[in-house]
Amino acid sequence: MKWDVIILGAGAAGLMAGLEAARRGRRTLVLDHGKRPGEKIRISGGGRCNFTNLNISRATIPERFLSANPRFALSALSRFPARAFLDRIEAAGIAWAEKALGQLFCQGSAKEVVAMLTDDLRAAGGVLRLDSGVTAVEGSGPFTIRTGTDDLETARVVVATGGLSIPKMGASDIGYRIARSYGLPIIDTRAGLVPLTFSGVQKDAMAEMSGTSVDAAVTAGQARFSDGLLFTHRGLSGPSILQASSYWRAGEEISVDLAANADIAPALAAQRQAGGRMGLVRALSAHLPERVARDAVARSRLDGNLADQSNRALDRLAAAVHDWRLTPQGSEGYRTAEVTLGGVDTAALDPRTMEARAVPGLHFVGEVVDVTGWLGGYNFQWAWASGWAAGQAV
Repeated sequence: MKWDVIILGAGAAGLMAGLEAARRGRRTLVLDHGKRPGEKIRISGGGRCNFTNLNISRATIPERFLSANPRFALSALSRFPARAFLDRIEAAGIAWAEKALGQLFCQGSAKEVVAMLTDDLRAAGGVLRLDSGVTAVEGSGPFTIRTGTDDLETARVVVATGGLSIPKMGASDIGYRIARSYGLPIIDTRAGLVPLTFSGVQKDAMAEMSGTSVDAAVTAGQARFSDGLLFTHRGLSGPSILQASSYWRAGEEISVDLAANADIAPALAAQRQAGGRMGLVRALSAHLPERVARDAVARSRLDGNLADQSNRALDRLAAAVHDWRLTPQGSEGYRTAEVTLGGVDTAALDPRTMEARAVPGLHFVGEVVDVTGWLGGYNFQWAWASGWAAGQAV
């Protein structure tokens, strides 16, 4: 059978592109090497899928989507906004709830979102084939898709193969290899939304605080994020760190404010006036978990009771809390990264159709493209919107 369009990848972007193409009457085949479709959807959000974010707008897109061209995502995200996907969630009878910062989650299971997409694909006449790994794409108009078992012919191809994150789920570089085979440029890839790791004395100190969390503000480059921070045996994690990791580059320093919602120096001064015979760790433990307070006091190199400290000393201790300067040794890499930064250069793609400018009929969508959103539903919305855009054009 000859196909009008073959989608490579049955993740969020691929399923969206496939069902939209099928709804337009195209003979559509969605291929995936895995045994189940939508695996990243299924595991996301603790199994409840943070499927979009209400704070995505024309004003926020250039800031909250990282790319060599931050404005590239405007077209698809404006034409298929968060409300459009939410309408589909509601039409499918999937209960949802809004958490902090505009994040929308299923109240039940993320499997409901996968079922909605695969049901819509099937209802539109599209075909889903699993256990079908793609080894190469050749030719143009028609294209030949080479799999491990057969060769398929199609007029158009949508590459929705994702990035390199979470290799245990089958992530691979096939999408980048396809792009390179057609001469398309690739922006260097790296792990994003990923825990940061440390070495030496810093790693030992963090291991002592492992399992402890605080509300922190983390600065990397020009970006600052306020949210939870978690100490691990290898370093730092939690939403504030994951967000900052996308802006951090190897060898650069980050700054951590361990008490983003407090002003430590005047708070300690007030405690000193009320009764300063307590030790510094005990005093600081009124604002931070004890193990974190103990580490901050040690880094400030102060000792004695609170009553013994001058205002200058309290400022020094506050600096250890509010401006902890650290240089990560690295990150946990693609093993735990939620996304892949970089990818197919947007300069080579049409933002309205996601089609390669130099290769008519070849489209790239989702994570394989050099567009990476913030934590909190942004990357799923990019998947829905870019897949939708390609689905309207194939």
